[in-house]
Amino acid sequence: MGIRAGLRKPVPSMKDFALTGSEIQAFKDGAGGGVKAAFLGAQKRPAHKWTHYLDIYERYLSNYRDKPISFLEIGVMSGGSLDMWRRYFGEPATIVGIDIDPTCAERVDPPNIVRIGSQDDRRFLEGVINEFGAPDVVLDDGSHIGRHQRASFEILFPHLKSGGLYIIEDVHTAYWPDWEGGYKRNGSIIEYTKQMIDDLHGWYHNRRTTTPAKDEIGAIHLYDSIIVIEKNGKGKPGFLASI
Repeated sequence: MGIRAGLRKPVPSMKDFALTGSEIQAFKDGAGGGVKAAFLGAQKRPAHKWTHYLDIYERYLSNYRDKPISFLEIGVMSGGSLDMWRRYFGEPATIVGIDIDPTCAERVDPPNIVRIGSQDDRRFLEGVINEFGAPDVVLDDGSHIGRHQRASFEILFPHLKSGGLYIIEDVHTAYWPDWEGGYKRNGSIIEYTKQMIDDLHGWYHNRRTTTPAKDEIGAIHLYDSIIVIEKNGKGKPGFLASI
């Protein structure tokens, strides 16, 4: 009993969440337009997304459609995600993907752009910013390793336009050992986000803040496996009593 009590249930893998054929068909039947239509519109390269992400994208990104925005995605993989965003945002958008795999440079069609480098390389990331300008939206779908996610955020968030969005996908890997994660593991993106929540309220406590949340983050939206951070220089809160 003592040995069995010490055993832990193994963490799930991606295959445990794969949709069945009937579930896929039901998703297609109810997709409608917007991001879901853009996802299902793949012809040349597949995109890989958790289904519940698509409604979250629609909620936060719909105002950027058909506008000359700058969109930066970390993680190119097969290139299907960049294609999906082109279908969604339209021709006016500048869509740039970055990846550490050199072969990803071949998985892109103009006007989309790919640059090759590491998501935790400051010189590389700042070079991309210098080349294409401050992004309106950054989407981190890269390595999903906490130290890489934190490095990208710390380098790129200061360059994000005011009013812009920083989105981090697949944060469930913060609980998976294969991604250097673990429940409440120090340094994971989940624990980093908890620190941001504390720092967001830094006006109301005397602890030292270590993230930009106190002065530069207007909101942190936490969903299953995905975080949406709004950049908004808000300054000191004001309290008003009615007269």
